[in-house]
Amino acid sequence: MEMATSLHRGLSAFLILLFTITLIVYFAFIRESYKPLHRLAPGDIPKIADDLDTESLIQCVRRQIASLKKQDPAKTILLDSDIYDNRWLLHSQEEFLAKLMERPDSGELERFLHDKFIFYQAGGRKDKRGRKMLVTGYYEPVFDGSLTAEPPFVTPLYALPKSLVTVPSQEGKAAQIGRYDESNTLTPFWNREEIETAGLLAGEELVFLKDPFDAFLLHVQGSGKIRLPDQSILSVRFAGSNGLEYKSIGKLLVDEQKMALEEVTVPAIRAYLERHPEERQRILHHNPRFIFFTWGDSLGPRGSSGEVLTPGRSIAIDGSALPEGTLGYLVSRKPTLGGDGRICDWMTMHRFVFPQDSGAAIKGTGRVDVFFGQGEYAEVAANHMKEPGKLYFLIKKGYPGP
Repeated sequence: MEMATSLHRGLSAFLILLFTITLIVYFAFIRESYKPLHRLAPGDIPKIADDLDTESLIQCVRRQIASLKKQDPAKTILLDSDIYDNRWLLHSQEEFLAKLMERPDSGELERFLHDKFIFYQAGGRKDKRGRKMLVTGYYEPVFDGSLTAEPPFVTPLYALPKSLVTVPSQEGKAAQIGRYDESNTLTPFWNREEIETAGLLAGEELVFLKDPFDAFLLHVQGSGKIRLPDQSILSVRFAGSNGLEYKSIGKLLVDEQKMALEEVTVPAIRAYLERHPEERQRILHHNPRFIFFTWGDSLGPRGSSGEVLTPGRSIAIDGSALPEGTLGYLVSRKPTLGGDGRICDWMTMHRFVFPQDSGAAIKGTGRVDVFFGQGEYAEVAANHMKEPGKLYFLIKKGYPGP
């Protein structure tokens, strides 16, 4: 009896070991090595359909073309193991635009792209399988404000300070942003807490808002509109930053167990700060990065490419990790709103997009931020987007080389 029990135990241990080894070998084979971009075989190219209007697509392509024409035509980018220069990126966009002007139906456009273009897929988040992206959103908010500091308008947005200096980048090094101290030594610029509590930039205010969290959101969004007491509207846009690293206050609230990760949205953070006003300053000061503004124009916010952003089409990426100046295709989910302005459902989002912006929080090959524009839907969608997705880049075949 004891011998049978020992044999049974030995067999069980062997089977467990065999199962464990099998799992290790299985996952070693199915888990592909990480790459920033993957060139797709024809059989892996996704089905192409666009859920937005053609006019916004044409408008955004033209803006991408205008941006590329201002850049060094010989500058190159690397996609997987393929190198292209800006001339070919421009040619790719022009070919795509020419096809759009023929007003093809979705099937004809899909066949054209499958036949004439090479598809690359972003590598996605390094800690996730399946080349999945985290898709978020941003928008152009509208807040009440005043050109003078009169209650309740006491929270300033600042113009670019005269004391802030940028030392141009040298080969292999990023540009340095800072200020000169009393000994004329370049030192890091003041952080958010120092600026907001010590009055260091008095006299350089651009406009005043009601709520510190409104101002914080404008820092995150990078642009917005200010409704003055006489109901006139002025636009503000990004002018520069203090050069310090962005730190997420949402992550802080999760780390402090004040919120679960899935609960973190802009409305939830605002509600928490309203319930706990004694914590507001500490939480907002957790992010040392500080944004400075200038007056914008009536055309709308401009991205880091210098072009006006197109709602639903323009995206922000990390240009050091993913290719700017390209034609993109994004697959994810988007919210739909009910009659009460609240999210009632989520549906598939699939559309052509264009990398025309960047953001301090958008880092690596696994992040993409969709610009939703202005208005109720834009605000709700941007504030709740934390969806998985896949991002592709399209380049015309036949590159002849530099």
